[in-house]
Amino acid sequence: MLTVASLSATAPDAVRLPPLHAVFQPIVTLGSGDILGYEALIRGRAGSPFAAPDALFRLAQAGGATVDLEVAAARTALDAWSTLNLPGKLFLNFSPLTLRHLLTGRGQAMAALLGADGASGGAAAIAPSQVIIEITEQTAIGDAASFGHAMALLGELGVHYALDDFGSGHANLDMLADLSPQFIKIDKSLVRGIGTCPRRLEILRAMLRMMGAFGGRMIAEGIETAEELAMVRDLGVTAGQGYFLGRPVTQPGRHVSPEVRGVLASRQIAVFPQTLRSGWSGMTAGQLLRPAPTVGPSTLNDEVLARFHSQPELHAIVVVDDHKRPVAMINRQNLIDRYATPFHRELFGRKACIMLANPAPVCFDRRVSLEDVAQVFAGERSHALADGFVITDEGRYVGLGTGADLLRATAEVRTEAARYANPLTFLPGNILLNQHVDRLIDAGSPFHACYVDLNQFKSFNDHYGYWKGDEMLKGAAAILSQACDPARDFLGHVGGDDFLVLYQGDDWEARIRAAIARFNDAALMLYSPADRAAGGIQGEDRFGRTVFFAPVTMAVGVVSVSAGAMATLRLGSQHIGAAAAVAKRSAKRAASGVALIDIAELATQGVLDV
Repeated sequence: MLTVASLSATAPDAVRLPPLHAVFQPIVTLGSGDILGYEALIRGRAGSPFAAPDALFRLAQAGGATVDLEVAAARTALDAWSTLNLPGKLFLNFSPLTLRHLLTGRGQAMAALLGADGASGGAAAIAPSQVIIEITEQTAIGDAASFGHAMALLGELGVHYALDDFGSGHANLDMLADLSPQFIKIDKSLVRGIGTCPRRLEILRAMLRMMGAFGGRMIAEGIETAEELAMVRDLGVTAGQGYFLGRPVTQPGRHVSPEVRGVLASRQIAVFPQTLRSGWSGMTAGQLLRPAPTVGPSTLNDEVLARFHSQPELHAIVVVDDHKRPVAMINRQNLIDRYATPFHRELFGRKACIMLANPAPVCFDRRVSLEDVAQVFAGERSHALADGFVITDEGRYVGLGTGADLLRATAEVRTEAARYANPLTFLPGNILLNQHVDRLIDAGSPFHACYVDLNQFKSFNDHYGYWKGDEMLKGAAAILSQACDPARDFLGHVGGDDFLVLYQGDDWEARIRAAIARFNDAALMLYSPADRAAGGIQGEDRFGRTVFFAPVTMAVGVVSVSAGAMATLRLGSQHIGAAAAVAKRSAKRAASGVALIDIAELATQGVLDV
């Protein structure tokens, strides 16, 4: 029987592990602000060459002591945990290599390590239901099917597990296809800068939908700012981890900081970054085509393996018949995993590759729309996404498409399809404005809707020409953008010379008045010196009469929408638009260029049908 004690003998005597200590980093439930648990991280003695975990693992790997180090780290963490009396779960890190050792023989070694068998070997006993095992990327999983069977033993022990650093390294779609984790921890590379990167946003949305279908929950790693925390909270991510939520320390707190609690409790919503493009735009499977070599059904497995080794970027090879029609597919990782098993090379290396190939690869003609491709993988064929797909031309093989490329293109297209952007300023149009207004109302976040209009713009446009008018509109968009906090405020281009700014902050008035002053000065400089000296231009009004027009100025009608108004009135984006139009008319008559109207007063006056 394999025990925890016997594992310590797996490393050569020459490898001596340095003294270890554990630190704990909180993982916070974003919906409530409560502590979900703590990830145990191992450190060497401060000031020593092995203080950092990377140095520890390099030492262990060099001496073949990876299992020893991870087991020792787990014991150290369990001992420290038993003295802290912390709430929530304990997240313990293990590589696939160590997990295979611990789960051999029905998992007795894992049970012994956790103390569930009454013989903890020095480590304090812990209820299995309190433990979350994190599968790290220190080593590859090898044969995915056998590893999946091993991980099923954790469920029998009552232990849940998570995929760590999902989206990087070995933590990819292959693992998710073969395992059933209760959590996935999204790699920090996908969280970092999410407030300014619409592609990362859409990838996270796609992952949330995927995990929802699988019944799992998502933890976002690497949260370092209040803006990133608000963003993942509003996306519906279950939990988060990162320096903003708490650093790894030996004695962590039992509660989140007031700053973190303030962000999580705030009614203010995050402003999602926008991709301003249009729809599927006729994209086809052929646009994802990657040229890749083929083999025949009789090609030996050893020859296929050699082909993979010579072309590291190749994720799969297609088996074609004499007429270049695809008959099967060989996945790179699957083949390499098979070769990792004992005697596989001797048994199968000199045999035809067709016997190990997937006989039913997913195939698409190069003219099939990308939308149709995405729908196939969104249905019953989603398990095949990790293998990618074959692209054909009238039945003959022409190349491969990867699941990663499809996800990337789909995320981009989904972002584009929902957007109607102004082609001049590239600002979101009415659809996205209405969506953001509805989000504000749903969250009960008080805001001010500022409807911006340019007085006398038509006369300027007619007099100086469209190119000069376009320059003024782009200048207005730039000035309004600078008057916004990108984490809280939303700017859209309604059309023509009309803009709408949705402010959540209390400093909206100072921002909008500063924007008016800047624009009015900048607009005046677009007139010729003679027209500036004259104080305006001569032009025709809508009736064809000659009229003197003063320089273009900015007018802003402001609608105040309080939490109380949202709670008592059945407001929608259409009501905000109607109220903003009323406010704009008042602003155009105001000497200051600003008019403020409370939406509750408009409702009381019967101006709005709410």
